[in-house]
Amino acid sequence: MSNYYKGWSSFSCFFSAEYSQNFLKKCYRNLHISDIDSKSYQNCYPFMYFLEHGKLYYQQAISAPMSIQPILLFYGLVHLIKACLLTIDPNYPNSTSVLAHGVSTRKLKKQQYLFFQDEVKIQKNGLFTYMAEKMFGCKNLEGEKVKMGHLFNQVPELSDLFQALEGKATFLKVNFHNPNIILIPNQVLDLYFMNSNHFRNYLERNHGIQLEGIEENKTELTVRLLETLNQSSFIKCDSRERAYVISTDKEKTFFSNEMLCHYLILYNLSMIARYEIEWWSELLKTMPNKDYPFIETFLQIAIEKGPQLIYQFLENLAKS
Repeated sequence: MSNYYKGWSSFSCFFSAEYSQNFLKKCYRNLHISDIDSKSYQNCYPFMYFLEHGKLYYQQAISAPMSIQPILLFYGLVHLIKACLLTIDPNYPNSTSVLAHGVSTRKLKKQQYLFFQDEVKIQKNGLFTYMAEKMFGCKNLEGEKVKMGHLFNQVPELSDLFQALEGKATFLKVNFHNPNIILIPNQVLDLYFMNSNHFRNYLERNHGIQLEGIEENKTELTVRLLETLNQSSFIKCDSRERAYVISTDKEKTFFSNEMLCHYLILYNLSMIARYEIEWWSELLKTMPNKDYPFIETFLQIAIEKGPQLIYQFLENLAKS
């Protein structure tokens, strides 16, 4: 888990062709391809340009009105994801099938429509499907449907808003005593309907976390790891609180991954901002329900968190 991210300045090293080419060489060496030198040279400038273009979109979103922020943030994230794909697929894009969005939305209902209840459907081909498989090993997503409310539940920075509006926080804070020891409130056992032994099995089987052991007292669990966590779907970072957190919901799905959540929420919002102007304008002007505070807060979070998630992905590659 990284504490290094310092905003866009953390990407500065990648805006050097020499550094980026060496970085890609390392990535391709791990892929065991034969033409490392030529592929890294060929891809270093597209890699930098994707990052640069994504950065421009995000920076413009900061000062843009909320009405067009989703469009800027979605395409900013798309460009950053394309840079990531070049690190794991030297031939990206190798077909036009990976260039589509990979997601579809249903036609909005004009009467009593709630964004929370809206859903997106995963397509067979496209950027989302390709990214989910190549970057995170999520396969067979075609036809899957997911609601926006579920995706909001996976965003740690929205936990306080869930607490305020719905009376239930969606994440609990945890502490790292050192890189191999995590202190978790034992409230998690009641939330997950488990004892400490079941919780250990859950971490090992569902999240692939290898443990030395778990000790329980009245207030917390001391979880001892066999190896340091570099990346985990179980422990996330709340960038606003500068804290590590775990979900209050034990169910793990493909859509627990934050980058996938950001992509799907921003895709849907960007489609609404482009093609459902009447509903979108009404929402922004009248703020009729909980849709508005969740969307507004998420967009504020996405401006900072999207690039951070991308950087963490690249940083983990650099360490591997």
